[in-house]
Amino acid sequence: MRKSMNNRMNILYVITAVFLLVLPFVYESRTLLILLTQVFIFAIFAMSYDILLGYTGIVSFGHAMFFGIGAYTIGVFMKQFEPTIPYFLLAVLVTIVLTAIVSFVLGLLTLRLKSHFYAMLTLAFSGLFLVLAEKWRTVTYGNDGFTFRIPDLFKDRTDFYLICLVTMIVVFAILRRFTSSPLGRVLQAIRENEQRTESLGYSILHYKVIASVISGVMAGLAGLLYSMSLRFVNTSVFTMDITLDALLMTIIGGVGTLVGAIIGAGLIEFAHHWLTELAKVHWIFERWIIFFGIIYILAVMFFPMGIVGTLKKIKLNRTKKEEKKAEEKIAS
Repeated sequence: MRKSMNNRMNILYVITAVFLLVLPFVYESRTLLILLTQVFIFAIFAMSYDILLGYTGIVSFGHAMFFGIGAYTIGVFMKQFEPTIPYFLLAVLVTIVLTAIVSFVLGLLTLRLKSHFYAMLTLAFSGLFLVLAEKWRTVTYGNDGFTFRIPDLFKDRTDFYLICLVTMIVVFAILRRFTSSPLGRVLQAIRENEQRTESLGYSILHYKVIASVISGVMAGLAGLLYSMSLRFVNTSVFTMDITLDALLMTIIGGVGTLVGAIIGAGLIEFAHHWLTELAKVHWIFERWIIFFGIIYILAVMFFPMGIVGTLKKIKLNRTKKEEKKAEEKIAS
């Protein structure tokens, strides 16, 4: 039964991916293209956060620091050097190395703490990066930020859309394989019962640090793509709002599902776009953040386990009822 369900889901994923790949060639809309590109970028970021929250049970308020590292790395490289593919690839490599080192070191320093103590400490470290970006004006230009050029390959919106889409698909496939691996199963065991997992002989800190590194690297790549989409970067990439976006996307879509992070990213980005557009129609929508909050409250009320989590629960309950009816029929 489970294998059959997984096969159906794989087919659905393939159909969706093909549809999104073909979309820019059959429906020409610059606005939709830009909006979907943002969805793909934040879906990568939300999936990286889901590795911490959904699969390891770690709540972080400082996840924006990795997003910001990626955003500033590509910005500085493209500003200081020629905007060519070799320098772009070098920026990607530096982003991966920097985010891996920072997440590894911070993981060793902070992951021994429990619950809200860890969350607040990550917020403090994220604040340090924000202050660094504000004060190191010779490189970051402070709060004003700076614009930069990008390689010709990424200037066309359709090409950049396809690059972001393919990157999201690759990240989803990698993280899905990771969470299904024995290592991923250990992380889920830590989420469910940390003490019992430790009593079985697993080094909890070791596995948490691995999750932190993988999550940090993926968040850095999302920040890199985000900065390239704007061709501009400033200190806003280190703010708490960025982390909260990832948290909301993960919760609304479904914690511990990965695909829920993608759905959550789509819902929030589209809701933000529509509410902003409605502000031009009527003055009441100028306070669109209030309606945004209402949407979030309704989503949590009607989908307490997230959209994907709730649908899975409904499907599981229906399967159990069918099995029970079949057993009763056999018994009679």
